[in-house]
Amino acid sequence: MTMTESAVYTPHLAGKKVLLTGGTGFVGRHLLPQLLEAGAQVTCLTRAASRTGHLPAGVETVQADLSTGQGLAEALHGKDVVIHMAALLFGLGWQDYLRANALAARSMASAITSLARAGNLGADFRFVLVSSLAATGPCGTAPGVDDATPPAPVSAYGWSKMLTEQVLGRALGQSLVTLRPPIIYGSGDKGLLPVFQGVMRAHVAVSPGAGREFPVSAVHADDMAQAVLCACKPEASGVYHLSDGEAYTMSGFCRVMGAAVDKALGRAPRNVCVVRMPLPVMACTAGLSTAFAVAADAVSRRLLGRGLRRAPAWNLDKYREARQAGWLCDNSRICCELGFAPRVSLEAGMTEASDGYRREGWL
Repeated sequence: MTMTESAVYTPHLAGKKVLLTGGTGFVGRHLLPQLLEAGAQVTCLTRAASRTGHLPAGVETVQADLSTGQGLAEALHGKDVVIHMAALLFGLGWQDYLRANALAARSMASAITSLARAGNLGADFRFVLVSSLAATGPCGTAPGVDDATPPAPVSAYGWSKMLTEQVLGRALGQSLVTLRPPIIYGSGDKGLLPVFQGVMRAHVAVSPGAGREFPVSAVHADDMAQAVLCACKPEASGVYHLSDGEAYTMSGFCRVMGAAVDKALGRAPRNVCVVRMPLPVMACTAGLSTAFAVAADAVSRRLLGRGLRRAPAWNLDKYREARQAGWLCDNSRICCELGFAPRVSLEAGMTEASDGYRREGWL
């Protein structure tokens, strides 16, 4: 079995009309081949500026605006399954996250409610929301938070994801299935790219907090895609946390990353120096990064009439998450109920990511 082949028995998707948001992004690259292999008729929701040249043959596209709702009703008409992955990961403030995530959910909920009243959705309509562990909150002790843990987000991003869940939950009821993944990594991901590049150039990585380990859960994008297919099953319900089933320390995570980068570049392996950065120092760097970006955004709006296209990956909101005790979650329920079986080890996943980065010319 190749890494992109589905390990999930998927007759429930054969012939189904699926609308996918976020399909042109990182996880979409890994999910689309599995959806097509399952026999789904896939349509990707795109924006005017979206790059669609890399989409697999057989995938249709439709343009709509999630922020205003324009074109959404037409895109949703007659669909059996909606998989909503589009989200803002890095913002300059609460307003950015709310505008991109929670308000988009309101547009989606409004369009779906109107179509449902008119009988213009599939008979067994299913909506799969890819949320985040950030909506639940942190946990530094294994096995981590589970599906019954009350949400307690600590960041603007986490709050926006929780609000997204609530808005869609009120509109969709039992039709909504929510996935809350931890760190997702793999080829095509730009979120962890600076960490990979730091490991490549200087064999240095950072772990939050002096004198402590920082435990995290993680999942490779191929296993994330497998979980989405599982969530499309008729028996799926409620909220599911997922991971590859292991608990890592950030230092161990980065050392495996370093070995994979060295292998991809064909060079002799070297140990990665993991700096356990004091939290006050991290707060200062996050503050400076955010302040510079806010200033640059203001200048860009004044001179060019538009803000920054992308906020920095390291900012005060991400610091709010980094200062916690850890981010662990328990995947027991999705494994038991839906047959989710993560198959990509950290070593194999880091190798796939590093090889992908090199092909893109990012390493």
